[in-house]
This record gives sequence, C-alpha cells and structure tokens, in this order.
Amino acid sequence: MRDDAPADGAMCEETASENPAADRRRDGFLPLESYAAIGDGRTVALIGIDGSIDWMCAPNLDTPPLFDRLLDERRGGCFVLAPDEPFTATRRYREDSNVLETEYTTMSGRVRVVEALNSSSAGRLPWVELARRVEGVAGHVRLAFHLRFGTRADSICPFIQTNSNATTFHAGEVMGLLRVSDGVAVDEETDDGVRGTLEVAAGGRELVAILAGENEPLVVEPIETIDARLDTTHDEWCEWSRGIRYDGLYRPLVLRSALALKLLLYSPTGAIAAAATTSLPEGIGGPKNYDYRYAWVRDASYTIKAFMRIGAMSEAKAALAWLIKRLGEHGPKVCYRLDGRLLGEMREIDLPGYRNSSPVHSGNQAADQLQLGVYGDIMETAARFVAAGHVLDPNSGRILAETADLCAEQWRQKDAGIWELEELEHYTMSKISAWQALARAVELAEGGHIPGTCRPRWERARDRIFGWIEENCWSEELQAYTMYPGTSKLDASLALAVRFGFDGRDRLEKTIRAIDRDLGRGALHHRYNGVEADEGCFIACSFWVIEALALLGHQDEARERFEALARVLDHGKGAGTLPEMMDPRTHAFLGNMPQGLTHLALIQAAATLSGHAV
Repeated sequence: MRDDAPADGAMCEETASENPAADRRRDGFLPLESYAAIGDGRTVALIGIDGSIDWMCAPNLDTPPLFDRLLDERRGGCFVLAPDEPFTATRRYREDSNVLETEYTTMSGRVRVVEALNSSSAGRLPWVELARRVEGVAGHVRLAFHLRFGTRADSICPFIQTNSNATTFHAGEVMGLLRVSDGVAVDEETDDGVRGTLEVAAGGRELVAILAGENEPLVVEPIETIDARLDTTHDEWCEWSRGIRYDGLYRPLVLRSALALKLLLYSPTGAIAAAATTSLPEGIGGPKNYDYRYAWVRDASYTIKAFMRIGAMSEAKAALAWLIKRLGEHGPKVCYRLDGRLLGEMREIDLPGYRNSSPVHSGNQAADQLQLGVYGDIMETAARFVAAGHVLDPNSGRILAETADLCAEQWRQKDAGIWELEELEHYTMSKISAWQALARAVELAEGGHIPGTCRPRWERARDRIFGWIEENCWSEELQAYTMYPGTSKLDASLALAVRFGFDGRDRLEKTIRAIDRDLGRGALHHRYNGVEADEGCFIACSFWVIEALALLGHQDEARERFEALARVLDHGKGAGTLPEMMDPRTHAFLGNMPQGLTHLALIQAAATLSGHAV
C-alpha cells in the first residue's frame, strides 16, 4: 500500500505501474516486480507489464517451459501482445479473481487487455487455454503480437505443421494451436514463431489465444467459446473467493494471497508447489538459483494450515490427503514431484539465467536431505486438522504414528535444517521441530486420532529434546537461542517456535529481539547471519517475527510492523504476486515467484493479528 493508503488497503487494487524506469527492461530483462501470475490449477504464467508472457510450463508446473524468456532473453520462448507505439501501462487483478487486466495508453487511445488461463464451469479444462482479450476503451490503438518458440537450451527444435483442420506448433512433446478473432491479422508464420497485428477502437474487442497439450489430441475450440470462457473463469474465481471465511484485518491482502496460493495447488493430485518458477536468483549474479516447482512437505504443511485458517477446507483436505499418501509410499522426504513421484537427479540447464544469474537448475538437491523439520510439519498439520473438528482415517493414523516413531529414532542426528544447508549441524530449529512433532503426536494419541502404543516413548523423547535444547542451544552472552550449539549465528526461523507452542516465553521473546537486532533490515529480515552479501531478505521471516510478537502479547507493535512491511512489499506497485526475497536497499524482488511461503506467512500473520486461533 502507498504511505497514504488506509491500513486495510490491498496491494492488488493499486495501479501496478505508470511505466517508470523501474519497469523498463534492463539488458532485456524486466524487474521481477513487473510480473503478475495467472493460472488454471495445472500451470502458471508470468505476464510482464510490457505485455510479454515470459514464463509458462506446459502442461504442468513442473514440466519443461513453453515460454522461458525469463531465463534466456535472447532465445527464450515468449508471447508478446502490446501496442506498437510508445505506451504507459497500469495493471490490476479483477476483484476476487486471478483474471488480470492491463490498460495501455498511447497517443492514439487506450485499450484494456484481459488475460487468464481459462477454466470452465465444470472446473479445470483438459488442456491449457491461455486467452488474451483486447478491449477498446478510448480512441484507436494498433497492437502487435509475437509468439516466439523457445528451444529449451537448444534441446528441441520447434516447428509448425498444417493439416486440413488447423496449423499447429510443436515444441518437444507439446502441441499447441494459436486461435485469433476475425480482426487479427497473422502476418508471419514460421518454425521460429508467429507475428501479427490487430487494431481496436473504443467499444471493439479482439482475442488471441493459445491451446496446448502434451502428447494428446487437441480440440480446436471456436474463438467465441474461448472468449466467453474468460468471463466464466472470472466467475469461477469469484465463486471460490466467496467461500473464503475470513473476516479479520487486512482482508483484501489475505484474499489476494489466498488466490496466489490457489495458483500453486496442482489440482490433478492436490499437491502444493513451493513456487511456479525455477532458478530466479536470490541475489543477482549469484549462484543461489533453485528449482521450486515441486511440493515441499514444509511449504505444503504451512499452506494447509493457512487454508484451514481461512476456511478453504477442500484445498486443505486434498493437500493433506496427498501428503499422507506420499508418506505411506515413500516415507518422510523433503519434497516430491507434483504427481507424487520422487525427484530425479538435479541437472544444470545451459541457459544464461535471469540477468545472467547462473546456473539454471531442473530438480532440487534438497530431495535427498535429512530435515528433522519435516516431522514437525507433518504432525502439526494433522493436529490442526483434527483440532478444527475433522477426522483422520485409520490408515492415515497408522502412517502418522509410524512417522512419530521415526522422529523419536532420528532426533539426535545432525541434519540440513530448514534452510537446506550443505553443512550438517544440530540446528536448533530442527530440534524444536522434532519436539513439536512428538508433542503433537502425544496430543493426537490422547485424543484417539492415532494409535498410542508408543505414546510413552514419544513423551520421554519430547522431554529429552526440550532438555537438550535448553542445555545446548541457549547463549547467555547473546541472550538468544543460536542457530546451532557453539555458534554466535542467529536464525530468523526460530520466530516460528512461538507459534509451535515451544515452552519458555522469556527466552523466545529475547530471541525475537536478538533476531531484530542482528538480522533486521528495516521492515525486512535476513534468514541468518552471513548471507547478507549474496542474497536478499527472506520475506516470510518478517511475517514470522510479526506473528511471534502478536502471540507474545505485543499486538500494537506487531500491527505497526505488518503495515510497514505491506508498504515495502507494495514499493514496486506490483499487482499482488509476491516473491521469496527482496533487496533490503532497493526493495527489488528476488527469488522464485509466486512464492507460497511468502503468501501463506502473510495470511498467518494477519489471522493471528485478528485474534483467530492458531
């Protein structure tokens, strides 16, 4: 929100840009805050305010990209639709919807571009349908479009093919079809791409769309049907938003974040992706570029709890069922593919990367790590589910009990921690998460929700973990829990211990103040000491600190901080799509986006400030 905006104002309702210098491409790349996300429950597209769709995987979030200009400005695939003369632009999501509207103003007139990945009244379509409607608002505007086929680092050779029904384009295993309305002229159609133009006067409208699938027949839909589905898609988003049961503070911000999280829910299985992109850098030019297009247990668990707090129970149940099924199939891994399979080996892709930040990755090395936090995430999610009055089935109860047994067996081991580090340590947050897991397991057994045969062991292990943390992880000198025993480093994720119900209010409050002192950068926070030189501030950490302060009784301070952070996040006048990190000096967006942890942390903090039960 702007400095003069009301406290409950929504980032999504602000104008996104008047095309200032910050929104112009630099070395061919747009600032990340210049992108907004649309999605259909299978994939997500990122649309730049200059009219270029620079990222979209097809048909699924974790399949290879159809458009990847975001990582390869010179050769990457993209789909540009914009006026062919100088323009300014403003942008917003339609209210209660993930349908995006961008208005372009030129010397000759003004047009509105309405964009969505379409769905139907019966739900997700069995193909990807990207629709872009141009509506004349004033005067007369000429636009140009360019559909450029990417080569995925020269691993495929796209081509077009014509038969008696249609001309299709082929990119690897993806077959697509460009559909245009009668007033659109296709001027060039080659194996490299398609170019065309259209002119729209006030009151007129034209449409360009892409239909795509992978190794499957493709329906050639009438352009009128695609156009109508844009409005159906908006209606369906509005219907979903009406089901959100949240009446607390900052509702517009909470609803926009809920809509962003919904984009990350993979509807065929119920999995929740951590983010929609890969390899967007945590620091420009640095090597911290990771693939987040998979389902992390941590992120999925936190998202399930956020969905439950706002009444999105269908999504919460689907994601929890998916998660427990994965535990039964593969055991407690850090992350899984969206279809439930385990990740393959991480590969480097020969692309220059966003603003020449390499390497570009496919896959994630965290898949094979030991992270004790997984146990706390799983058991806490199950506990919140039953606390809301819902019921676990016997098979899920058995799997959860076995998971608690594994935690009791493994808690003494060093692990990679919540930040997935290469250096194995006895991370304090990991031990707190193990304590959390066993505390919740005992509660679930007491309530008759999971088998309690091993409950006495869980109780003893829970108490031993607490004693171990108090003896080894507290620093009298720093007056804080440290990142791990024997270090002076602090870890901002320890703010989560307050929500987890970890004992010791006095020590937790002192730790929060130490985190502020050492890791705080204005309204933002770094993850831990030593990362300042090569990455931005991790936005979720700041919301975790805010929530912890509220739970510790500092409501007024927490609310002031929430509103200050909201102003920072709105610095770039983005439409409401938030990333993983921000540069604390320039407030430029960094990291993959939309980032689930950021959006769910906003929801949790707002709900806690509103007095909703944790």
